[in-house]
Amino acid sequence: MKHSNFKKRFFISVILTIPIFFMSSMTEMLTGAKVEFPGSNWVLLSLATVIFFYGGWPFLSGTIEELKEKNPAMMTLIALAIIVAYVYSVAILFSSNGMNYFWELATLIDIMLLGHWIEMRAVMNASNALKKMAELLPGNAHLVLQTGKIKDISLQEVTTGQTVLVKEGEKVPTDGEIISGETDVNEALLTGESKAVNKTVGNQVIAGSLNGNNAIKIKVTATGEDSYLSQVIKLVSDAQKEKSKTETISDKAAKLLFYLALLVGIITFIVWFSLSNDWAEAVNRAVTVLIIACPHALGLAIPLVVAKSTSLSAHNGLLVRKRRALESARLVDTIAFDKTGTLTEGEFKITDMVAIHGTEQDLLQIVASLEAQMSHPIATSIVKAAKEEDISFMTAKNVKAISGVGLTGKVEGKTYQVVNSKYMAENLKDIDISKATALAKEGKTISFLLQDHSWVGFIAIMDEVRTTAKDTVQGLHELGKKAMMLTGDSQNVAKTVGQILNIDYIESELLPQNKASVIKDYQKHGKKMMMVGDGVNDSPALATADLGVAIGAGTDVAIETADVILSKSNPKDILYFIRLSKITYRKMIQNLWWAAGYNIIAIPLAAGVLAPIGIVLSPAVGAILMSLSTVIVAINAQIMKV
Repeated sequence: MKHSNFKKRFFISVILTIPIFFMSSMTEMLTGAKVEFPGSNWVLLSLATVIFFYGGWPFLSGTIEELKEKNPAMMTLIALAIIVAYVYSVAILFSSNGMNYFWELATLIDIMLLGHWIEMRAVMNASNALKKMAELLPGNAHLVLQTGKIKDISLQEVTTGQTVLVKEGEKVPTDGEIISGETDVNEALLTGESKAVNKTVGNQVIAGSLNGNNAIKIKVTATGEDSYLSQVIKLVSDAQKEKSKTETISDKAAKLLFYLALLVGIITFIVWFSLSNDWAEAVNRAVTVLIIACPHALGLAIPLVVAKSTSLSAHNGLLVRKRRALESARLVDTIAFDKTGTLTEGEFKITDMVAIHGTEQDLLQIVASLEAQMSHPIATSIVKAAKEEDISFMTAKNVKAISGVGLTGKVEGKTYQVVNSKYMAENLKDIDISKATALAKEGKTISFLLQDHSWVGFIAIMDEVRTTAKDTVQGLHELGKKAMMLTGDSQNVAKTVGQILNIDYIESELLPQNKASVIKDYQKHGKKMMMVGDGVNDSPALATADLGVAIGAGTDVAIETADVILSKSNPKDILYFIRLSKITYRKMIQNLWWAAGYNIIAIPLAAGVLAPIGIVLSPAVGAILMSLSTVIVAINAQIMKV
């Protein structure tokens, strides 16, 4: 039900409650007078009936759903309270034997509607990030026809493979690849990166980003639900819908409270009736117990906190795919990082080339021709370097990756292998690679080229450490966490990067499955592990870790295996997420105590344990106190900051 529906029902019910106040038994008890006229009882009954069925319908219908699922909880308890109050008051009204509770019935429904309105509005406010994202897309796109003419069409008509013109200053309508032009694109609202990113032919652009001062043509690669923006919206939306472990506890507490309230209500009626022989007062006490026990605040305690924290994380470039991550991040004691593209920039540059046979240009030409069919960062960098040198590419056939080693393929009929230092040390021990070894000790990655297992030469490349990586590791140490590096690179490269960053644990020369095994080994020794990687080669480790965090957004593997995605590709955001997790959990516990603690104290008072000293709680006062608890829970969630 929409929040506007609760708002409408609330205000109509409040208006109808005003005349009920002047005609109810409660007013007579408080002031000694009440409004009476011929047929006033029928007017009172009519007004109360409208409030009961119209204002109380969300709770009555909610009860039907809960009972169908055999899971009585909050709605059932509310419905039980208002049904008892209504039926009892109708009986009293026409028997003229006792005090009716139409006033209490009306105020209870009013307060419950107000509480749900507050809840719905709070959740909607927490979801504003999704609305803003959805509003990023333009309504139309400039389709480039085969004739070269431009035709404006609605965004829904755009299909993959079409060419679209994006004029200067316009929002990019779909995900796509630039096929003409160069520009600066502002992706701040999508990735959190405030600096405009230069884009040229071959680069990808994201739907919803803002084009700079040059027109570009893009080939559409994804539309609608397949676009990056839609994936982001779905991730955040799904995270807000998913129930966390702590939220399940609160649901169980609400269910338990239903049975407890029902039991206490029955016991209260029996005890009061036995002691006073006054069934009206006994029902009064039982009704009060049921009203007091309504677990409305308990139902709001966790959802509002999680909705707020999910919104905060989205605003800071953290896309929470699974809500449990908001709770478990605080418990993690060891954070394992992939090296390439996570702790380092992932943009390799060639520093040295040594050719044993032929020239360095020949060496680069063969390696680049083979690597052109690969997509990992090292391959991309070598290909880029060859293009910058205007080296022509030769046709490479049967190119296959060798897991944990490199690749193999044929160029002009000759079989070549591109392998790493580990392979050379294990399989070609008679070859002197001392110069390459010396470069490796400097933190450089060595790619050896072999022709039919005969050494041709090697290329040394180096990946720069991210400027934020050192701050990330230092921040983890300040939080009492340990940092680990898992990499397929050589021990020398890993050791060099580890020393620069002050990493606690270093595991090198790992295959993708080995990374997952390392995670499992540490878990067996009682460590709570977080894995941070690019979401592709690291997917086994991401899935194995207690908490998986993917660097960069939009890849299928990242979405499927990671609990959290860092859209800004900044490892330092891990620190923010851990702090957010701690604050989120603290707010959850605070709200649970505000909600459950209130019931623990109020139910005995409603049952009348302090009646001997003259302290009794009326249903109306109980409803007001319950509402206060609900408001406190809502405010406590909304003031959460990191």
